[in-house]
Amino acid sequence: MWKSQQLALLLLADHMKINADCKALTTFATMKFNWYQVAMRGMAMGMAEVVPGVSGGTIAFITGIYEQLLHSIKAFHPSLIGIFRDEGIGGVWKAVNGPFLLSLLAGMGIGIIIGVFGITWLIEHQPLAIWSFFFGLILASSIWIVRQMNGWAIQDIIGLLVATGLALWITIASPSTGSEALWFVLISGTIAISAMLLPGISGSFLLLLMGMYTLVIGHVKGMLETFAMEHIIFVSVFLIGILIGLAGFSRVLTWVFKHYHNLALAILTGFMVGSLNRLWPWKEVVSTRMNSKGEAVPFVEKSVLPADFTGDPQIIIVLLCATAGFLLVWLLDSRSPKEALDPGV
Repeated sequence: MWKSQQLALLLLADHMKINADCKALTTFATMKFNWYQVAMRGMAMGMAEVVPGVSGGTIAFITGIYEQLLHSIKAFHPSLIGIFRDEGIGGVWKAVNGPFLLSLLAGMGIGIIIGVFGITWLIEHQPLAIWSFFFGLILASSIWIVRQMNGWAIQDIIGLLVATGLALWITIASPSTGSEALWFVLISGTIAISAMLLPGISGSFLLLLMGMYTLVIGHVKGMLETFAMEHIIFVSVFLIGILIGLAGFSRVLTWVFKHYHNLALAILTGFMVGSLNRLWPWKEVVSTRMNSKGEAVPFVEKSVLPADFTGDPQIIIVLLCATAGFLLVWLLDSRSPKEALDPGV
């Protein structure tokens, strides 16, 4: 009799787990959805990703869609096969929160185009203004995240300090030499997309440090122009790395948010605080690199005080732009859902 009761309890537990998994996949399909607002947030993420040193994950975080994005990516799971059999393509579309992802990706595509032609122009012609704007944006975001935390435990403080140190080291590390070995290309794709999912860490900047930025851009351009097999293989392996990073790292982040929510916020705050060194407006160029047009552009820079800056420090413009970036975060916060940092399912 006792064994029969144990078996019944195990079967009931498995049934409850399956129902919970199905509920997790469809939770976001029932959330209130506004395609225009999501597309605008995606546009901001796309523009941010164009700038080495600025993370699209930061924009997702401060605009209240970060965890929804993680759960939507996590929804791409073998369980979708069963949903497809039972409910067809419509069920799969709901399970992965298709309207949200479609609007976000469309906005990101537009944002990348705007960033290539707009923000890159500003970086070239008004670097102090654009970098100070991003500095104020990230500084305010860090303060905003801290305000969402429920007190500080010792592990939260340790996580904050470690993440700050790691992000700071990344901003001052010397770039390495890239490699076209396919295993390294695969790892590069995984690291780049994982960094994109982390607020405060830029995937494009990590590619620069790994010496892969110009290689990736060159192979993408070569594939579009010549369709040569060597370019297609390189880009394909890089994309596989991106898919691996999306599938794996999104699950790690979702698990951390669910079980160690306060610690996760502390670590993300540390990443953002450490990245401020990369966004400091006054810099001195240490070395340059050749871009896709054959032009020399800054590669390694170090932060300096306004008094040591070569040229006009434009202190008033810097302060105004930093203030604008700072205030923008509070404007976004007032329009974002208050449950944005809810650990969810």
